[in-house]
Amino acid sequence: MKVKYFSDTYTALIEFSNNIVHETKEISENIYIDIDKKGNIISMTIEHAKANAGLWEFSYQEMSGQTG
Repeated sequence: MKVKYFSDTYTALIEFSNNIVHETKEISENIYIDIDKKGNIISMTIEHAKANAGLWEFSYQEMSGQTG
């Protein structure tokens, strides 16, 4: 997974795979997803991400499959 932030347009791009984009779907006014022919998500674009997604801080945490 790759996360790219374009500070000139305040746009975040989260890439999950390198598959070929079949369709782009608008989830909301500022969120779009790209999917492949099988309906799997390829990427997500968040416009105005600095304000809408709190990208002033970003962290990654991998959780183990253990509960409790």
